[in-house]
Amino acid sequence: MSTAPAAPRLYLAEVRHVRSGASGSGGHGRGNGGGTRGSGVGYRLRHRTYLWLVDLDRLPRLPRPLRPLARFEARDHFGGSASSIRAGLDAFLTARGAGLPSGSRVLMLAHARVFGHVFNPLTVYWCHGPDGSLRQVVAEVHNTYGERHCYLLPPDVARGDRGDLDVAPVPKEFYVSPFLRVEGAYRMQLPEPAERLALTIRLAGGTDGARLTATVRGARRPAGARGLLRAALRRPWSTAAVSAGIRFHGVRLWLRGLPVRPRPPHVPQEGLK
Repeated sequence: MSTAPAAPRLYLAEVRHVRSGASGSGGHGRGNGGGTRGSGVGYRLRHRTYLWLVDLDRLPRLPRPLRPLARFEARDHFGGSASSIRAGLDAFLTARGAGLPSGSRVLMLAHARVFGHVFNPLTVYWCHGPDGSLRQVVAEVHNTYGERHCYLLPPDVARGDRGDLDVAPVPKEFYVSPFLRVEGAYRMQLPEPAERLALTIRLAGGTDGARLTATVRGARRPAGARGLLRAALRRPWSTAAVSAGIRFHGVRLWLRGLPVRPRPPHVPQEGLK
C-alpha cells in the first residue's frame, strides 16, 4: 500500500445502537418496543449523519465560504492542547511505547466542526507504517461530560471478515453512558473504509447483563465543495443533531425507568493530559 497522502472522503452514514438483556434496578424491567420483553428496559437508537475520512497530514482545504461547514481542530481530540491532531495522536502513542516512525500515515474517521460545534462519540485512527502496512488502530471515545479516552488496538480489529468471536475482547475503561457501568468488554470490528463504511462495536460481560451493539454503516460520496454542500443539506448541522439526539434519548430512557449508574472520577490517560 502506498503512503502517499490520501484524498479526503465523505460518508453518508447511519448509526444504530441496540441495547438488550439488562435488568432494571430491581431485576424486573418493563418490556417495550425497543427491547426484549421481560429482560429490562432495552432500546434502539438510530440517527443519520455524515463523516469524514481524512489524512492527518493533509487535512481538507476548503474554499473560505465553506469553512464553517467543516473544520478540524486539535482542541477536539486527545488532550486538546497539541499543535495539531497528528501531534496529539503521536503523544498518545509515544506514551504507550507505540510511536510511529517517520514516513507513517494516519487516516482519521470523524465528524468535523460544523458552525463551531462538534461532538465525536467515536473517532477512529488507522495508523500505517512507512511501508503502508497497518500497525495499529486507535479508537478515541468521547462522552457528553467533556471527557475522552483512547483504546490502542491491534491491526486485527481492522479485518472486516472476522466473526465476532474471533475479535479479542477489550476491557471497558471509560464511563460513556449514564445507564451502563464501567465494566464488561468490547469486541470491536473497525475495517478501514473504502466504498462502504462498516464499523461494529459490541459490549457485554457486565454484572447487570446488559448487551450493547453499535454499528456505523455508510456509503462514500464525493468530498469536494459540491459533495459537502449536498451532505450538509441532507444532514443539516449534523454534529449538533447528534448531541441533541443523544441527550433527548437519555431523558426518554430515564423517564422509562432505566437506572442511572454513578459516574466515577475521570483520570486522563498519559498522553491525553
